[in-house]
Amino acid sequence: MNVLPLLPQPGLLFTLASFIGIIAVLVIVHEGGHYLAGRLFGARIEAFGVGFGPELIGRTDRRGVRWRLNAVPLGGYVKFVGDMNEASQADPAVLALPERERRGLFVFLPLWQRAVIVAAGPLINFLFAILVLALYNLNVGYYTAPARVAQVLPGSAAATAGLQAGDKVLEVDGTAVDRFEDIVHIVMTSTGAPIRLDIERGGRPLTLQVAPRMVENVDRFGNINKVPQLGIASPREELRPVGALAALRWAVVDTWGITTAIGRAIRQVITGERALTDMGGPVQTAKIAGEQASLGMAATVRFLAFFSINIGFINLLPIPMLDGGHLLLYGIEAVRRRPLADAVQQWAFMSGFAALMSLMAVLTWYDMDKVGVWQRLSGWLG
Repeated sequence: MNVLPLLPQPGLLFTLASFIGIIAVLVIVHEGGHYLAGRLFGARIEAFGVGFGPELIGRTDRRGVRWRLNAVPLGGYVKFVGDMNEASQADPAVLALPERERRGLFVFLPLWQRAVIVAAGPLINFLFAILVLALYNLNVGYYTAPARVAQVLPGSAAATAGLQAGDKVLEVDGTAVDRFEDIVHIVMTSTGAPIRLDIERGGRPLTLQVAPRMVENVDRFGNINKVPQLGIASPREELRPVGALAALRWAVVDTWGITTAIGRAIRQVITGERALTDMGGPVQTAKIAGEQASLGMAATVRFLAFFSINIGFINLLPIPMLDGGHLLLYGIEAVRRRPLADAVQQWAFMSGFAALMSLMAVLTWYDMDKVGVWQRLSGWLG
């Protein structure tokens, strides 16, 4: 077990404040994408809300947009004029409006414009992450090490597979790697199944199969996690100052790497290769947000970028109620040259909402177990 010097767990209020603050920033970014795209195409906007539930603070600007800070600080929305609710379902009453009253209503915009407005939310999450990481790289520098094996730990999975110090790793499971960090990202999202390594040894290509071993790792806050490990050490990592173009390039590379890792993990859950318990829900995410915030601004900024990528990716999943679900329905509309029946769309949104709420409930239950809530409750009741 790898034990690092432990840091105290952040307090509950600090954790909640950090989580709410990060959520608020990313909600404004995400919904800002919808808002700006809507403005671009002349869509009339009724409200921009941060959070859900009753309004705490609000004001109406000269365009008639109501800017709201709501009581439940999770999520947000842009509500266009003619929407029945915050999920942008069209109010059936607007469909009967005469032609002269339809101007600027979202539901009557060309299909491609509606698709751009919907896609703008997730896409700006990715762009925001790239910008944040680029600024981080520009100000701090970029840590990197070549994709070469500096040391093989005795008795490790790598030693069993025949890896040797000095081997240059070219590909991991068919994915080309340039940095040792690329190897780590792929291995960390593996499930223990054998991984193919294409390496170069002494100028000659060689292919090895390595089955990572699941080992217990203790992070700086005392959290114990089982992680896959090859048992190799990297060459010395270097902090390199970078210019603007290089900072942007590495930011794009890291954003793409994180995105593919998220996609790989979700695919593994769907196919049963990874347990649903490995996914984090809102409680676990809040805990991590508090821990990262307690490490300082640099760690907070990197977590902000990582979380923004997560939000962008999740929102592109083809589930009604999410942006990806809207895009799926628009795709069907484009093929059929007419939208699905209102009843079918209503059923799709209700099903998507039920599925999302069920998933959140399950993940929250697992989160409570991970942070020890159920154990403490059983102790109190016992």
